Amino acid sequence: MAVNEIAPDVYRISTYVPEIDLQFNQFLINDDEPLLFHTGQRAMFPIVRDAVATVIDPSKIRWLGFSHFEADECGSLNEWLQVAPAAQPVCSLVGALVSVNDFAVRPAKGMTDGEVLRTGKYRFRLLHTPHVPHCWEAGLLFEEENRTLLSSDLLHQNGDVEALTESDVIGRARQTLLDYQAGPFANYMPYTQHTDSTMKRLADLKPKTIAAMHGSSFTGDGERALRDLAEVMREVLAQ
Repeated sequence: MAVNEIAPDVYRISTYVPEIDLQFNQFLINDDEPLLFHTGQRAMFPIVRDAVATVIDPSKIRWLGFSHFEADECGSLNEWLQVAPAAQPVCSLVGALVSVNDFAVRPAKGMTDGEVLRTGKYRFRLLHTPHVPHCWEAGLLFEEENRTLLSSDLLHQNGDVEALTESDVIGRARQTLLDYQAGPFANYMPYTQHTDSTMKRLADLKPKTIAAMHGSSFTGDGERALRDLAEVMREVLAQ
């Protein structure tokens, strides 16, 4: 378990699982109303909770965000809702209506495309991104002041890699997609007629930091990185 500040008040909590050569990352935003993006799986809850406790009191979490309904995104959601009595899930409106409000012990704040969540000094804009990275209800949060994109599975890289890099990560992401396409997880990231326009919309945000769920977060020309990633997705997935 490692905790690193990758952008102002954004802490990356990372657990490496050597059996599958993969990092699972959560992102804690320390603000007036703290936000945890990704809860991790239920089995990881104790270590993620303890990692959060190195930054803030876990009971003070106010928002529990995630892109889509999947174990590494929100598997320990209910454990967090029990630890943090004022916490509320936050996700896309589709996610709330279709899955989360049935699963969670408290209903979610379902956000529409372009809606803003204020955590104090930071503003997080939700972008509805169906099937990017995957699932109908997918959405991503973009912090507007420091231009940090919470990107879920986009820029997925295998390996036990550094917390934050300025180096090009597209080669790593391309190799991960190729590896997955050759095994049982083929097509885990779909490519549809809307993928390219969604990726262009994300690139147009010009993020300074891209907080990736698996692998290193990236700092630098986020617009270029996302445009390059879109080309890789087209090359590898649009077959």
